[in-house]
Amino acid sequence: MKSRSGAVRTLLTKAGGSTVIRLLVTAGILAYLATRIDMRQAAAAVVRVNPWHLTAVLALVAADRSVMILRWILLLRGSGVAVATRDAVRIFLVSSFVGSFLPAGVGADAARAYGLARTNAEGSEALASVAVDRVLGILSLMAMAAFGATMLMSQRDASAAALGRGGNIAVAVAVLIVACVGVFWADTVLRAITPRHLHDGALARRVLRVTDAVSRYRRRRGVLVHVMFWSIVVQMLRITQAYLLGLGLGIAVPFRDYLFFMPIGLLMLLLPISISGFGLPQGAIVWLLRPLGVADEQSFALSTLIVLTGLAGNLPGLVLWLRQRRTSST
Repeated sequence: MKSRSGAVRTLLTKAGGSTVIRLLVTAGILAYLATRIDMRQAAAAVVRVNPWHLTAVLALVAADRSVMILRWILLLRGSGVAVATRDAVRIFLVSSFVGSFLPAGVGADAARAYGLARTNAEGSEALASVAVDRVLGILSLMAMAAFGATMLMSQRDASAAALGRGGNIAVAVAVLIVACVGVFWADTVLRAITPRHLHDGALARRVLRVTDAVSRYRRRRGVLVHVMFWSIVVQMLRITQAYLLGLGLGIAVPFRDYLFFMPIGLLMLLLPISISGFGLPQGAIVWLLRPLGVADEQSFALSTLIVLTGLAGNLPGLVLWLRQRRTSST
């Protein structure tokens, strides 16, 4: 058991070891925003959000969590990992809660891979399933961002600032798409750039096992297409959540514009340099909404609600985690 979960345990330990740095980054960004935004007005907007819109958003959060669990199970089944559906659901929900206190993005992934490895799954396959799930999630975000940027740049009434940002983001999206697709050939690349005499080293063997497990998904195209479809569904659910929250705050921005800026905001949530998604994603959304004529206080309130409703979606994991602790202590 130890040999199977050693790699993911190490990754999880490292993921939780940069708390001070992430606190400083989050605090620094929030402090900077506080110098440019009336935080009292932003907080008042959060409190005044329409409760019906908020209720609808929480329902959609539950829906997107269900779809995320489904796509991970599809990847596990496609790779032949023997894990019961009930265990997969529990691992996903608990790791999502635990990941709230770890680096954004990679924290929950590391916890999920570790939890799966403890169920007798091969460590490399556990990491591969989580890595591919994340890669397809980023690919679906980039597909939505490309679509949104295309729509933005086709608008006759779009401002020069919005068009400029749309063009820059389109280039960045293209680069990220190529990088994500290249992950499935990481085994070939690593063997080519790593000196042959290092291939038998403990670290090299461990990394190559993971990249080999990821590369095997190239032969599972049906699974990848299926999971990619559900990944796009997840992103549409999240964009719709942001749109409804915007309506609840009185933000008069059409849904088509959310297709442009929300994928970028969601991508910022995945970067492992913030605490529970606070800080950088809020700054990014404020920056992206400014050319659309949205007051900084409103866009900060929107980004805060996006983070808070996302954290609310992790509460079932808290219940399961507490139950798990009570069981282990008896």
